[in-house]
Amino acid sequence: MIGIVIPAHNEARRLGRCLKAASAAAQHAAVAGHEVDILVVLDRCTDGTAAVARRHGAHTFAIDAGNVGMARRAGAEWMLARGATWLACTDADSQVPAHWLTSQLDCGAEVVCGTVHVSHWQPWQTAALRKLYLSRYEARDGHRHIHGANLGVSAQAYQRVDGFQPLAAHEDVQLVRDLEALGVPISWSAAHSVATSSRRECRAREGFGDYLAGLQEHLQA
Repeated sequence: MIGIVIPAHNEARRLGRCLKAASAAAQHAAVAGHEVDILVVLDRCTDGTAAVARRHGAHTFAIDAGNVGMARRAGAEWMLARGATWLACTDADSQVPAHWLTSQLDCGAEVVCGTVHVSHWQPWQTAALRKLYLSRYEARDGHRHIHGANLGVSAQAYQRVDGFQPLAAHEDVQLVRDLEALGVPISWSAAHSVATSSRRECRAREGFGDYLAGLQEHLQA
C-alpha cells in the first residue's frame, strides 16, 4: 500500500486543491494496481481544515505539536501501522501531478527526491525575484533539491533511520541526509514536479516561503 502523508496547520483555504490533486494521483496509481491511502495530519488546526479533509475522503489524525517534523513522523507511523510499503509526502499548499506516485515507483530507488515549481507568483513577487529564483533552481534530473512537498521513500528505508526527526524545519533534509549516510539508493528526479505556493505567510519557518523572502531581501540589499 502507498501512503500519502500531508501535514496541515490551518490550511482550510488551500487543502481542497491539494487533496483533489492527491486523489487524482491515487486513482492513477490504482489503475496500475496500487492501493493508496491519503492522510492529513491536523497539527493544532483551529479552522476548517478537518472538515475539508473529510469532504475529500481523506483520513485525518490530530496532534498538538506545532512542529512539521513531528507531524510528518506521526503521519508516517500511522501509515506504517496500516501496512504502507511506500510513503509519499507532500504539503497542504501544493498540488501533485496525476502521475506522481507511479513516477516515484518507476524510479526504482528506495528514496525519490522530486522538484517543485511555483504555481502562482504573488503580486508582490517581482519579475526580478522570479528570475533570481529560477537561476538558482535546477529543474532537471540529477538535481540536489530536497522538498517535503515532493518526497517518496520506501517503508524499509524509512525505518532504517528511524524516520522523520521532530524538527521544526528541515526534517525532510535530515531524513534524506540520514539515508545518504547509509548508502541508500536515491533518485533525484524532475519527472513529476509538484506545484507549490509562493505565499509569504509560510507555516514552517525556514521553509520554502522563507527562502523566497530571503531572495527578495537579497534583491533589496
